[in-house]
Amino acid sequence: MYISYNWLKDFVDFDLAPQELADRLTLAGIAVESVTELGKDISGVVTGRIEKIDPHPNADKLVITRVNTGEEKLQIITAATNVKEGDVIPVALEGAKLAGGFVIKRAKLRGVESRGMMCSGQELGIDAKTMSAEQAHGIMILPPGTPLGRDAKEILGLNDFILELDLTPNRGDCLSVVGVAREVAALLGRPFRLAEPSFPETGENISGQVRVDIDAPDLCRRYVARLIKNVRIGRSPLWMQSRLRAAGMRPISNLVDVTNYVMLEMGQPLHAFDYDKLVDHHIIVRRAKDGENMVSLDEVLRELNQDMLVIADPSGPVAVAGVMGGLSTEVTDNTTSILLESAYFNPVSIRRTSKSLGLRSEASLRFEKGIDLGGCLQAINRAAQLIYDMDAGDVVNGVVDNYISPVSEKTIMFRPKRATYVLGLDIPKEKASDILSRLQFKVQDAGADLLVTVPTYRVDVSIEEDLIEEVARIYGYHEVPATLPSGSASHGAKTKEQSFRTMIADAMAGAGFNEVVTYSFTNPRVFDLMNLPADSPFRNTVKIQNPLSEEHSVMRTMMLPGLLEVLAKNFNRRMQEGAVFELGTIFTPGQEGHPHEERHVLAAAAMGRAPGNWKMQPREFDFYFLKGVLESIFRELGTEDVKFYPEKANPSFHPGRTATLDAGERKIGIIGELHPSVLEKYDLPERVVAFEIDFEGLYAVSGKPKVYNPLPKFPGVERDLAIVLKRENQAGDIMETIRKTGGKLLRSVSLFDIYHGEQVPAGYQSMAFALKFQAADRTLTDAEVSEVTAAIAAELSSRFGAQLRG
Repeated sequence: MYISYNWLKDFVDFDLAPQELADRLTLAGIAVESVTELGKDISGVVTGRIEKIDPHPNADKLVITRVNTGEEKLQIITAATNVKEGDVIPVALEGAKLAGGFVIKRAKLRGVESRGMMCSGQELGIDAKTMSAEQAHGIMILPPGTPLGRDAKEILGLNDFILELDLTPNRGDCLSVVGVAREVAALLGRPFRLAEPSFPETGENISGQVRVDIDAPDLCRRYVARLIKNVRIGRSPLWMQSRLRAAGMRPISNLVDVTNYVMLEMGQPLHAFDYDKLVDHHIIVRRAKDGENMVSLDEVLRELNQDMLVIADPSGPVAVAGVMGGLSTEVTDNTTSILLESAYFNPVSIRRTSKSLGLRSEASLRFEKGIDLGGCLQAINRAAQLIYDMDAGDVVNGVVDNYISPVSEKTIMFRPKRATYVLGLDIPKEKASDILSRLQFKVQDAGADLLVTVPTYRVDVSIEEDLIEEVARIYGYHEVPATLPSGSASHGAKTKEQSFRTMIADAMAGAGFNEVVTYSFTNPRVFDLMNLPADSPFRNTVKIQNPLSEEHSVMRTMMLPGLLEVLAKNFNRRMQEGAVFELGTIFTPGQEGHPHEERHVLAAAAMGRAPGNWKMQPREFDFYFLKGVLESIFRELGTEDVKFYPEKANPSFHPGRTATLDAGERKIGIIGELHPSVLEKYDLPERVVAFEIDFEGLYAVSGKPKVYNPLPKFPGVERDLAIVLKRENQAGDIMETIRKTGGKLLRSVSLFDIYHGEQVPAGYQSMAFALKFQAADRTLTDAEVSEVTAAIAAELSSRFGAQLRG
């Protein structure tokens, strides 16, 4: 929003420098992004009239002009084609400075002396977008009655400063000069003046000449119309053009300029219809019908729907309410009567319509933020006054004001004690009353408190805290004393669960895995990619009511699809190795009457090979590598009683290279190679290993305290035990039996060889274990170790039918 420094002075007297004013406004919550001085580089440019034009004797494209500046007559050579005798134009005298630092000097053009230069708008630093092409690139033509010899900066409004505001969404009232002027008056304690519009009306009455029906009262609470006859289309006064240009708008014609001027001045968008083009002179404010369309003023065909509010006549839409008018009722040079519109439209409706049509306008911007419902009549009367003052038309007596839902002013109790508590600053009741009164609030004394009536244009003020904020920002936030926080302080710490999550993340990172974060919502198609049957519980999802797309229409019930997408994206970019993990949340629908459930899950996936180093060769990410990672993490977390059992029924994993993780009687996860068809669907390499573990289940069996034992004083004894047994027996069960049978003397057991081939019967395998025996109080004898080893062999033979291998 651009605000003219000089325009503000129409409503409040002040003498602050522009930058100082900007600083005061910013401290009061009306942020000023920048202050720009118009005509900063311009000097020595005055108004002059062309009295004579003669051809140049030595150039076909140049002419010799005689220009009267009031004090002298200058000979100026120009190539401009848009000037004629009698035109008043800006003249840069010798020594004048123009935009860009260009200095005018006396010169000879093709042998003829030229003492100055006629100026275009761009040469005076005026934005070309705010002028017609002729005015921007040709010589700027001023109104015929413009006095001669006057400083062109003053005539063109270039002796001004522009404040660029960066308003918060709640301060729609400051999208107007009047709104900002109220703020300035309150800040400086100066009187604010806003006169009621005054103008004569013609003898005939608007009654019977205009009809307004509101068929969508929820979207339009008020519609005010005025009729202007005997319209005389022309250029608006130079002062009005200058102020519109300063605000970034291009002057068009006197009537259109009036509507834009009032919008900038008072914050109320207006629209002018060609009265004679309205069928039956009947305005209907209604929702559009599906399939309706309308050509807007920018000559674009707009497709409408029933969610949009339109201004229509009996033949169809003539404007998109609050956004843009229609071409069919445009005011042209042939217009003789206009119907002025000043209305209040629902902000949400205007925002949706504007977004749907891809059409933002200065009008829609103001309607979206909420305008003054009580100010519609005053704004349209201000426009009528300007039209009368410009002698641009005759204002018909009376006004049509269809005010379906009148606004009532809010009255709020302001308690100074409450304000002191909220602000930490004691502002006297009298001072608070004065501040609120300066902001144009009506204040009544209510004993220790104040009864405050909020004006209708302050739609952002609705509760007591809003009033407290108003008092604080005008009083000055800088007046709030700086104090240190007080009260009892406690030392923050993570919960046990939070610490457990951190330990897992650190352990996974230490194992060479990179943490990723994937979307919590996913595509239902991933269940097909994971080979899940139609009756799989994983397909029972929480559906998103308003998804961005089908790709993100349900909440995830498993973590692996997201990780596989990460690996696939990297693999497609020639990243052959990768190991990722995520500690995230999955979602399952709750039973009827119960909320949906969220569960934390630890998941990981890896492809390719783990990187090697100077003493270790790269190792392939396979089932055993991932199992080893988990086992090392379990030791770090103090996890016990987790066992691995073969799993062949999960359709997402390879049936011969997959295991479940059980903790007691509870299944807490799955680990293994992914099924080849899953890898094919994700366009991944031949082998990808992964696991998913229930976080709560893992947490429940973790946290066993670490016990540190002193180093042994006596040597240990190592024995190898090789047995032959049926292949269906699991190494984990055998090792558990060895541990239990070995008792306290057996310190460790590990599997170091598995063999099945010619030397072993079919259906059997050889397994070799390294056993270490050690006592804390003595050196073990061979007899003791042999006795325990024999007991272990006997127990293995009894339970598994194992035979010692010779």
